[in-house]
Amino acid sequence: MKSTIRNAFVTAGAKTIRSLEQLMARQSEVGNPAFFDRDIFPWRREFETHWRTIRGELEQVLPQKDRLPNFQDISRDQRHLSQDDRWKTYFFYALGQKAATGTERCPETLRIIESLPGMQTAFFSILAPGKRIPPHRGAFKGVIRYHLGLIVPEPRERCWIRVGTEVRHWAEGESLVFDDTYEHEVHNDTDGWRAVLFLDIVRPLRFPASALNATVLRAVRASPFVQDGVQNYRAWEAKLDQASPASAP
Repeated sequence: MKSTIRNAFVTAGAKTIRSLEQLMARQSEVGNPAFFDRDIFPWRREFETHWRTIRGELEQVLPQKDRLPNFQDISRDQRHLSQDDRWKTYFFYALGQKAATGTERCPETLRIIESLPGMQTAFFSILAPGKRIPPHRGAFKGVIRYHLGLIVPEPRERCWIRVGTEVRHWAEGESLVFDDTYEHEVHNDTDGWRAVLFLDIVRPLRFPASALNATVLRAVRASPFVQDGVQNYRAWEAKLDQASPASAP
């Protein structure tokens, strides 16, 4: 019964949010393309300048990547995207809620992330060799998505993301900014691991759409969809805290 009520709540919420998309597109201060011109966002230079520092902290995590949670372990509503153990995550923030473990082990990455106004979600997204994420779309146009390339395997042309009809390839130390409400998919058809810093950032909107967006984001943070994910991540953190210092990432 509890699961049925939760699913109904999530479905109704998703429909309401989708109904706001045209308003968000019209009121967007950065337009409504699939991929944004990264020069629109001057804050991305801070990430690109310090990408080697961020990668260095990621490399301290990677030796224990088998112990990191899979994406669907945290966000169980996303099981249709991944059901194996080849999409690993290492969270700093989930819709404005701070994770403890990532903040302790990657302090410089955290500092740079927290300098970004409007940051909602932040984590290392780590894909195993051969991993593919099928076509899907995001739930809400009130945020935009940012990827900073940290580890990009060769051949680079076989590691890509399609958003709408456009295909792009990551490059180490470079930014991709896109609208995840366009259908998108990811392929890592190489023999190496791919890792990016993954952020969701509040979309710049004109008033009063900006105020409405802030209200929606507060409601989403309080929803079962997000709260379940936070609880799942905290359960993983508790397990990590019980591990010996030698085995912790």
